[in-house]
Amino acid sequence: MKNEKIPLRLVIITAIVMVLAFSRLLPHPFNFSPLAALALFGGARYSNRFAAYLIPLTALWVSDLFLNAAFYGRFVPFYDGAFFTYAAFATMVFLGSVALRKFSAKRLLFTSLSASVIFFLVSNFGVWAFSGMYAATLPGMATCYAAAIPFFRNTLTGDLIYSFAVFYAFAFAQRQFPALGNQTRLA
Repeated sequence: MKNEKIPLRLVIITAIVMVLAFSRLLPHPFNFSPLAALALFGGARYSNRFAAYLIPLTALWVSDLFLNAAFYGRFVPFYDGAFFTYAAFATMVFLGSVALRKFSAKRLLFTSLSASVIFFLVSNFGVWAFSGMYAATLPGMATCYAAAIPFFRNTLTGDLIYSFAVFYAFAFAQRQFPALGNQTRLA
């Protein structure tokens, strides 16, 4: 077996993803979180497509385990509607891999706003369809989406702030440490 070193770029990108995921455990306003930034960043910066999905979604799931334990007081591997949340984040990883490979502020703005809308539409559909909180009718769905609107402002704000912060911080780090700019098979 060869003695291969883990590329610095892979380590740094993964560390950023993990810090973003576990920052959810810190007190914050509802829906003001770094999760869209985590998904977009992973999609854009991991050159290996498998890693781009596996690492961010695993980080999300592990941080969910901690939050679920705190919220439910016991181990809950997946909460009701988790499928929709994870589908929304997988879509964001894809969006980051397509729209943010070539980075610009305009692309980041559009992609971050799109990620917010994707999360809003998909996750609230899951709430409507599976929580039992709303009637399984079109008016019930409309009520569900209407009830989520107050949280959407924090989603938009958090997604924009965290996305711009993480992408620009990484771009700055790449200028300071040229090894971070190298595309390798794993990173």
